[in-house]
Amino acid sequence: MTTHASTPTHRRRRARTQRPSTLSWAMPVTLGVIGGWWATSIVRGGGVLTGTQLALGLISGAVLAALCYGLGRVQKRLPTGTKATAYGVLFGGTVGFLYSLSDKSVLACAVLALVTGFGMWVCAFYVFHVTED
Repeated sequence: MTTHASTPTHRRRRARTQRPSTLSWAMPVTLGVIGGWWATSIVRGGGVLTGTQLALGLISGAVLAALCYGLGRVQKRLPTGTKATAYGVLFGGTVGFLYSLSDKSVLACAVLALVTGFGMWVCAFYVFHVTED
C-alpha cells in the first residue's frame, strides 16, 4: 500500500524531560542565603558568631529556600487567588519570623507578619491578574 510522503509514521516519541531553568533554583537559593544571613545577624547582635547562631541561620535559610523552590514549582497549577495567598503567607511568615528574632512580642510579630503578608498578597494578586492569559 502506498502512502503519501507527508503522512506521519507511527514512531515512538521520546518524552522530553524539561530541566528546570537556572532562575528556578537560583532565586530560592539567593533568598535562602539572604534570609539565613539576616537571621544570623539579628541573633548575633554585633557580637561574636557562635555555632548555634550559625546553625539557626543555615537551617532557616535552607527552609526558606526549600519553601520558595516548592512554591515556584507548583505556582503554575494554582489559581490566581491561591497563588497570591501563598506568596503573601510565605513573605509574611518570613518577615514575622525574622522580626521575632529581635525579642519583640508575639503580638507585634503577628501584626507585622499580617501587614506585610497582606501587602505582598495585594502586589502578587495584581501582578498575577494582569499577566494571566
